[in-house]
Amino acid sequence: MSFDIALSGIQAINNQLDTISHNIANAGTYGFKSSRANFSSLYAGSTPTGTEVSSLTQSIGQNGGTVATGRGLDASINGRGFFISKDAQGQSTYSRVGIFAKDIDGFLVNSNGQRVQGYSQKPPSIDMSPLGDLPIPSGQIAPVASGKLTFQSNLSKDWVAPANATFDPAEFTSYNMLKSSVMYDSVGNQHILTQYFVYTGAGTIDVNYSLDGDLTLVPKATLTFNAASGQLDPPTQALQPLIITLPNGANLGATPKVAGDPYVLTLDYTGMTNYAGEPTTAINNADGYAAGTYVGVELGEKGNLVAKYTNGQKQSVGVVAVATFADEGALTNISDTSWIANAASGRALDDIPGKGMGGALNTARLEQSNVDITSELVGLMTSQRNYQANSKVIQTESTMLQSLMQAL
Repeated sequence: MSFDIALSGIQAINNQLDTISHNIANAGTYGFKSSRANFSSLYAGSTPTGTEVSSLTQSIGQNGGTVATGRGLDASINGRGFFISKDAQGQSTYSRVGIFAKDIDGFLVNSNGQRVQGYSQKPPSIDMSPLGDLPIPSGQIAPVASGKLTFQSNLSKDWVAPANATFDPAEFTSYNMLKSSVMYDSVGNQHILTQYFVYTGAGTIDVNYSLDGDLTLVPKATLTFNAASGQLDPPTQALQPLIITLPNGANLGATPKVAGDPYVLTLDYTGMTNYAGEPTTAINNADGYAAGTYVGVELGEKGNLVAKYTNGQKQSVGVVAVATFADEGALTNISDTSWIANAASGRALDDIPGKGMGGALNTARLEQSNVDITSELVGLMTSQRNYQANSKVIQTESTMLQSLMQAL
């Protein structure tokens, strides 16, 4: 009987050593969760017959630290959530490893080649589709015509009337300052809008416009400022309409109310001032952009999948989903870093990152293994002593039997 009890102890300790060794071996594996061997006694009726490793417990709920990778498609979860993927058979698997890439078919996949699940979007709409695969559009982004120019500057109160009283864009003595802005029409052509600021009297400045050198834009704007405050007076002057007519049939500015009418570009002068000192420009920014070609994709802070284009534009094409469970500790592991749901864990509850218990994403960072090397080494030494103790029982039993046989 003593032989059997000690032998069961050695076998159980071997199983524990396998678990400890596996933990140590995966101390550098992203998203790995350590396991613990649980011992229980063996009985035949009321008679003890030894011990065994009855179960393994994974520390799924204990998050590891994170490490910066600098890669735009890496992410870790700061919470209880899991990334959702589907294998070739359509089974949903769950993992804490956020190493993603775009596959040859244009879908977001994880490091195992499984398609990541989320909520796709079709720009410019921000509406999200039901949970499913995440396609990444890799074509061009269409141009958008400029409809508004936001311009904020201090037009110096120290200005005097130009020496040349007749405005002439070719003669710099006929205006006090000029500023140019880049605009785009509906087919992506670039245009240069130039503003010529002309002092005409105390607190009054005229603004003449040219588009690609064409001075036929109307109407000319007149900005008036309050002498005491240096602010636009009245403030309604901040929005100035500019009539645009392009010879190539493209449009620049907001769509006309009636087909064939000229297009109107809005100039936003909110925040313009008339203070003493040098003229300074704080904002000179037009909306709209030229066509762009897809150059890559990265994850945003809220889990949104952001496609990038050569024209500097970015647009969200989907949101990566995260899943939570009533009891994540009961998940069935199918690999060192992947699990599937079962009746004990409860069904997966999917949502966008940052909501509920799922947790927000840390982009360009990965979750490290939660293995505590120090604890594992202590456990290794304890297991070694227990192994030696059981071996000593067998050795002692053998010596006793040998002595008994010799006495007979």
